[in-house]
Amino acid sequence: MNKYIIDKLFDRVEKNGVVCVGLDTSLDYIPEFLKEGRSSEDAIVEFNKRIIDATLDVAACFKVQIAYYEALGIEGLLAYKRTLKYLREKDAIIIADIKRGDIAATAKMYAKAHFTGDFEADFITLSPYMGMDSIEPYIPYVATGEKGIFTLIRTSNKGAEDIEYLDTTEHKKVYHVVGDKLMELGKDFVSSCGYHPLGGVIGCTHIEEGKELRKRFNKMFFLIPGYGAQGGKAEDVAMYLNNGNGGVVNSSRGILLAYKKHNNEKEFDKCARAEAIKMRDEIREAVRNLK
Repeated sequence: MNKYIIDKLFDRVEKNGVVCVGLDTSLDYIPEFLKEGRSSEDAIVEFNKRIIDATLDVAACFKVQIAYYEALGIEGLLAYKRTLKYLREKDAIIIADIKRGDIAATAKMYAKAHFTGDFEADFITLSPYMGMDSIEPYIPYVATGEKGIFTLIRTSNKGAEDIEYLDTTEHKKVYHVVGDKLMELGKDFVSSCGYHPLGGVIGCTHIEEGKELRKRFNKMFFLIPGYGAQGGKAEDVAMYLNNGNGGVVNSSRGILLAYKKHNNEKEFDKCARAEAIKMRDEIREAVRNLK
């Protein structure tokens, strides 16, 4: 019997650590030698393949941000499709960062588009601010155990305070309300690892609420942005984890562009691997220091 996708992600974190490699691949990130004689599509795919091969055994999952591919039109979407296909061939866990937020028939089409076919992923990201009926069309896929979602709850950007931090009449922040509703929706899907596949995007740049959120949303798996370039540190991240699991921590530019710190574009993949290992080990050490 196949494991549910949330169990598979939990096990992958146990084995490889919490690093989520963000394939937010801009053409500007790709070394010039890799572009020579290649189309934009082929250059992106080749770059991504080498990053994937170099980090597969030290990453829990890969997050592919669709905007970087959409911006290049059909050629970019073909690169997106081929990247997802390669990740599936490698048995990597895929988070498609698409942040959809529509309702009804439109949401059903988004679910079909990103949980089946050319753009199939294991998890997708959603925005809940039209209400819980923007989440419900994805639940039939979640109920199979084979798919999961990460819904925006409390994000890492400065503008999060504009809406997510507003007080409600229930004396809770908006992000508390969103998380509580997801916890209620996910209670029927808690798997053997102790988490349900209705995960939450919880940024690590507002560290003061870390322990409270981890306790409040105890059955929710976190996708944690904000590490590195946005200011989040390993000791901040550790508070959002549960004994080193219960979440994955995304790094995109920090890993993809690690070669620039070492002025070594010919070995960009080896530099990416070294950066992923460094990140993994720093977070593991921070988790140990919490105990």
